Amino acid sequence: MSKINIYIDGPSENEMKDLFDKDISGFTFNPTLFKSLGVKDYLGYSQKIQKLSNGLSISLEVIGDTYEEMVFQGRKLASLGSNVYVKIPITYTSGKSTIDVIKTLSMEGINLNITAIFTSLQIKEVLPTLKNTNSIISVFAGRLYDVGIDAKELMKEMSLYIHDNSQCKLLWASPRMHYDVLTAEASNCDIITMTNSMYKKMSLIGKSPEQYSLETVKMFYDDAIASGFKL
Repeated sequence: MSKINIYIDGPSENEMKDLFDKDISGFTFNPTLFKSLGVKDYLGYSQKIQKLSNGLSISLEVIGDTYEEMVFQGRKLASLGSNVYVKIPITYTSGKSTIDVIKTLSMEGINLNITAIFTSLQIKEVLPTLKNTNSIISVFAGRLYDVGIDAKELMKEMSLYIHDNSQCKLLWASPRMHYDVLTAEASNCDIITMTNSMYKKMSLIGKSPEQYSLETVKMFYDDAIASGFKL
């Protein structure tokens, strides 16, 4: 199994229960994932999944867009359990840095996960405040690839800077395939998030190409027979 810590991104309640005996280290959620799960009661559902987390790290995100809202919500989410990491977006929707929120909650000893980071400059802005904490720095590597940036090389640089200047952990967020776990490891990241369906594909790593080729051929044939296709 991978040396990097794997956090499952947005699992359902049943998936969380099924993952208890698996080699994972935590869970991450955000408002978009809550929406896709059909959540109506944000705090109530946060309480439920915190209890289901089995003591593993669980990241829950604030939903406000002002200093007052984020600080209030951050305290409320943190109160759910010592394993909760409060996710704070790197900026407000205006583009202004949330460093004021980060400073306040960090000084109160709240576990933080700074999310939606895309640049080294963003990391350099927040790291002086977080350097003596176990905060998580979530860089959306998959989305960097989306815009044509080589995330592997950038993540290597970010990892070196973070580990040389703080106790914080670097998280490879938004992977596009399960192979990204190997790239994240090579980039010296501490954590990678992946969906449950992506995590299930981890068992394929190490399978021979020849065997996988044969399984693919058999799948096509079996599906053709099952569908009753004729030519």
